[in-house]
Amino acid sequence: MVLVVALVLVGAALFFLTIGRENAYPYVIGLLALLSVVGVFSLFAQAAGILRFASEESRNDFTKAMVDGAPAAMVVTEASGRVLYANPAYLDLIGSTGDDDVRGVERAFTGAPEVSEAIYRLSQAARENRRHQEEVRHQAGIEAARWYRLRVRPLVADGVEAPRGVTKATVWSVDDITRDRQNAESAFETLQKAIDFLDHAPAGFFSMEANGEIAYMNATLAGWLDHDLAEVGPGGLALADVLAADGAALLRTVTPAPGEVRTATFDLDLKKRGGEALPVRLLHKVAFSADGTPGASRTLVIHRGRGSDAGDSLRAAEVRFARFFNNSPLGIATVDKAGVVAHANPIFARLTAELLPNGDQRSLMALVKDSSRTALAQVLSEAAQGRGDLVPVDAALVGDANRFARFFVAPTEDPDQPGEAVIVYGVETTELRQLQEQFAQSQKMNAVGQLAGGVAHDFNNVLQAVIGHADLLLMNHRPADPSFNDIMQIKQNANRAASLVRQLLAFSRKQTLRPQVIQLGDVLSDLSMLLRRSLGERVGLDMVHGRDLWPIRADVTQLEQVILNLAVNARDAMPDGGKLTIRTLNVQAADMARYDSKEHAVDLPAADCVLIEVTDTGTGIPDDVKQKIFDPFFSTKEVGKGTGLGLSTVYGIVKQSGGYVFVDTAVGRGTTFRIFLPRHVEVAEPAPIAPPLVQEVPSAPAVLLVSDAPASGEAPAAPPPAPEVKPPPPPVRDDTGAGTILLVEDEEAVRAFASRALASRGYTVLEAGSGVEALEVMAERGGGVDLVVSDVVMPEMNGPTLLGELRKTNPTLKVIFVSGYAEEAFKNDLPEGQHFAFLPKPFSLKQLIEAVGEQLRA
Repeated sequence: MVLVVALVLVGAALFFLTIGRENAYPYVIGLLALLSVVGVFSLFAQAAGILRFASEESRNDFTKAMVDGAPAAMVVTEASGRVLYANPAYLDLIGSTGDDDVRGVERAFTGAPEVSEAIYRLSQAARENRRHQEEVRHQAGIEAARWYRLRVRPLVADGVEAPRGVTKATVWSVDDITRDRQNAESAFETLQKAIDFLDHAPAGFFSMEANGEIAYMNATLAGWLDHDLAEVGPGGLALADVLAADGAALLRTVTPAPGEVRTATFDLDLKKRGGEALPVRLLHKVAFSADGTPGASRTLVIHRGRGSDAGDSLRAAEVRFARFFNNSPLGIATVDKAGVVAHANPIFARLTAELLPNGDQRSLMALVKDSSRTALAQVLSEAAQGRGDLVPVDAALVGDANRFARFFVAPTEDPDQPGEAVIVYGVETTELRQLQEQFAQSQKMNAVGQLAGGVAHDFNNVLQAVIGHADLLLMNHRPADPSFNDIMQIKQNANRAASLVRQLLAFSRKQTLRPQVIQLGDVLSDLSMLLRRSLGERVGLDMVHGRDLWPIRADVTQLEQVILNLAVNARDAMPDGGKLTIRTLNVQAADMARYDSKEHAVDLPAADCVLIEVTDTGTGIPDDVKQKIFDPFFSTKEVGKGTGLGLSTVYGIVKQSGGYVFVDTAVGRGTTFRIFLPRHVEVAEPAPIAPPLVQEVPSAPAVLLVSDAPASGEAPAAPPPAPEVKPPPPPVRDDTGAGTILLVEDEEAVRAFASRALASRGYTVLEAGSGVEALEVMAERGGGVDLVVSDVVMPEMNGPTLLGELRKTNPTLKVIFVSGYAEEAFKNDLPEGQHFAFLPKPFSLKQLIEAVGEQLRA
């Protein structure tokens, strides 16, 4: 049509040129008029829809052809349900006979309730102008049922202009998915058969995830182990539920190989639900990713227990060997000449997994520190050469913790066999070495304590003579005497030496304590001011008192000395300043185990205790120093700045009070001393017998009262004032006395001082150098002795034995024991029910005279 119009216009132009300009003018006007009429007519025809452009018509025809040829059945309906368009596939689907016989999806698919429900949901989506999809099973007449996928969507999406003449339309599509459904059902049936075959296979099977969870287990294995298959899956059974911890470590020893699949064979015992063991052989297959991360395993389990193949003696022997090998408390492994592990039992595998979590778990030499590798390599080399009866090697294991093991090495039957040249038996000796060190430390402390006690006893006798004779000299020298100051210097230095001796006795737990029931919070509160002055300005003090602290029984003075010694040591450990925290709390018997540790020399008893924690923020204590801090005369301070008896005194006082002291320290993190003192529980005494309700009133002498009171009705006269009663004057103390005293002392210097001191006060003093001499003196005197003052530790016969002999003839004889040891050190040697007084050495002249006077006056 375009070409025809072009030819007409070109012919008209040639015609106009031919006839000339003057003659062509009317024809030009006529042609223009004709074109104008055609143009106006075309505009009206297009507006009325009579005329359409060829490009839009071609597009509509292309879209219609594409939808008509689609394999899916499609139909477009209005909101009222009238069908606007249906492609041939839909017409064939519903069996339509012509354009007049077209039904919508709602009318075409009717039948079972589940189909109607799906159609209703689709229609509801169409009314709400949204997409929806359903799969339905439809059966028409006697034909086989078929599966359809029905979709619905709006023809025009939101925000898009609708075609002319269309207000609201819906596109329905129907796909026949019967074949897909049949293929899926067939695949499911095949899978079910495969699972059924696997579940009832004559061998067990499980799959383990990398984190130890069992992802799958077949019914055969579940039956063997008496587990429910419903427990298997996420959060269900784990490898630890069916295999011991050491066996689980053995399964993880498969050597990683990035991008490869490795298979290993293990003979182990699985655990049944009731705890019984099931001997099995595992074919363990693991696939590793490109970075070496293990994936889920594929593990085949072969039953090797009784009943699986009872007639196979070789199998029975293998099972017995596997059990001996895997259940041995020793770590067993076969290694090559270089120490590379070929096979290992679960104990050995667990040890390597603990020490080398991210390292080479196949090397024996990697388990020990550099200091032990030379000796171990030497023994391995000798065993690889076939030599036997080799000396075991004690080696330090790698890691931060101080762990040790003893390795026994023996050659294999064929040392030339690749990969298995030597058999190694390993026993971890960490706990044994700790016990040995603790026992040695305890023995050393006891030995040093006995030595310190013996030295202190002898020192006390020497100091007793010095202090006593100094007191005798002071009796004859007045302060104005030039020698008075010299004598005082002697006595003061002797007292200072006696203080050091008391610290030694405290360490040896033989000093004299005066325990009493105290409230710990009150004691620490009273001590806080002294502590702050001792710590100085650069060290802060923080006291945290526990609520309702239990009472304890201890010597207040000695307990204060313990806290003060710890505080001074903490101050010296914080040269740049810091904080000292003293915390107290009650610890019940059930909670004592929380504070116990393998590093403690003794185990804490399960008893109620009061805990004192002294914590500083200082430099900490190195491990080599930590083992010696309670030793007497051990000090890290400069010469002249410490006696080395501070912590030994703390140790002795706490132990003598029935408590425990432990230290927790690390270099650079400070130190914490924990003191446990037993809770004091009052023993209920029997209630006193109540006096009778009616008591006899003693008869009183008759008294005649003479009164000058006025007659009845008059007020009585005021009584005369009572005479003033003055308190009696205090009695004048008299240190002189009379009586016979038997003085028993093996040290001549001490005996001489005590004899002179008592004689100067008017007593008659009989002397004896031993218990045997004392008995002889008593026999000569016929028992005429008022008081016996005796030493405790003497040759031939000690003080308690002497007391027993004397009380046989004189049960009421009064006795004073003097000793440098604590009263409890010999109290158990006395017969039950014996009474005596005690005077600790060294004592002054005044203390001796007062003790003797009190006993004679008692």
